[in-house]
Amino acid sequence: MSWLNPWVWLAIVAAFGGGYYNGKQAEHDRQQLEIAALNEQARAKEQALAVAVNTTADELRKTNEKAKLATKERDIAIDSGKLKLWVPTKTTCPVHAPTDPTTPARDSVQADTELDREIAKALVAITEQGDANTRQLNACIDAYNAAYQTLKGKP
Repeated sequence: MSWLNPWVWLAIVAAFGGGYYNGKQAEHDRQQLEIAALNEQARAKEQALAVAVNTTADELRKTNEKAKLATKERDIAIDSGKLKLWVPTKTTCPVHAPTDPTTPARDSVQADTELDREIAKALVAITEQGDANTRQLNACIDAYNAAYQTLKGKP
């Protein structure tokens, strides 16, 4: 047998070709298993993110419903006169100079004025909208932090 024999070269090429094919197929199978494992991890993270966002959304919805109920109760109390809102006012009154120098002269008197019911409800509505915006912003921050921790791999 000589190295110049074509059958020897065919056997060498067949051996290397078969090994190459088997190695290529084994690597492909290994990569497919790795891809499947990574896809499974990604699906688990997606589910965790969905749960976190849905939980935060549910908490926000419940909190907003409680706030709306409290606002309705407050509006009813304002309409019935049970709850009155007062604003401090300053009235200017001319005061004559006292004859006793130990008593300081005052040019104004502190008093309170009751707000109109509709104005009181409007002020409460403005504050309630601000509170709702704050709750929504905090829910967004909570959802972001939950997503961040999930993507970092921490529960």
